[in-house]
Amino acid sequence: MDSTALDALQIQLDPAGQIALAVSLMVIMFSISMGLRASDFSIVRTEPRVYFGGVLAQILGLPILTLGLLHLLSPVPSIALGMIVVACCPGGTTSNLLAYLARGNVAYSVSLTATSSVLAAFMTPVSILFWSNQYGPTAELLQTIDVSPVAFLTQTMILLGLPLAAGMILAARAPDVASRLKTFTAPVGTLVLVGVIIYGAFQFIPILAPAMGLLFGIAIFHNASAFVLGFATALAVRADPPTRRSLTIEVGIQNSGLAIVILIGQLKGLGGAAAIAATWGLWHLIAGATIVILLRTLDRRGAT
Repeated sequence: MDSTALDALQIQLDPAGQIALAVSLMVIMFSISMGLRASDFSIVRTEPRVYFGGVLAQILGLPILTLGLLHLLSPVPSIALGMIVVACCPGGTTSNLLAYLARGNVAYSVSLTATSSVLAAFMTPVSILFWSNQYGPTAELLQTIDVSPVAFLTQTMILLGLPLAAGMILAARAPDVASRLKTFTAPVGTLVLVGVIIYGAFQFIPILAPAMGLLFGIAIFHNASAFVLGFATALAVRADPPTRRSLTIEVGIQNSGLAIVILIGQLKGLGGAAAIAATWGLWHLIAGATIVILLRTLDRRGAT
């Protein structure tokens, strides 16, 4: 497939798939919010420089970096849009696990994930529209597919905000119930989301296969740049070694599942955009695991 053909490709699920995709995301957000605790934000008082440095790296740094990469690489508009959407999504709980395995500062990783999750309902859709309109080809693409900014903001905020608010309220008023619910809502929501994505992928792999080299090349470069940004930010705020590890991982691990849901459900399922988000989702796990192995190896050799 010629890379420009990705702009014309639309990945559409049937109504049942669309509903399952939306429900799975709402269940995941509900589950994440039930796990939020006031203690997750205690670092704001103890190390504000490190905390706000990490937050800004995710919310502003990664989208700005992505914009720079778009000018450097000049990918086709649909791929560019996918890169922007991924960069604007919050971190995921996978980063907390990787920070633990890498012997990083897990509490700090949880703080950043909690913050980005709480802000996601408003910041993610606003950031997507803002940064997409800062790059000419993606701004034109959004006009071409006739995306209504008001409808996009409203629908996405509801999709993310309602389950987030419901989970936080339940956790505050009935923590025992929330704790029990969380044990199965998280895996159920994740399994449904993965199942829908795999179902959609099998339908379009034959079409996307010729472009996989290009997709992986861009995803690897974009993801590596995100890890470098996290590490550079950690150095800039003078974070200690465990916190440096966590911030490096946190910026490099984004919620690509959310990106795919937004692209398919709200942004017409543009082929290149959804494909690059899915490719990122696969690659960042490989890259994250590789970083963990490298850091553990250095620890065994006595390095820091």
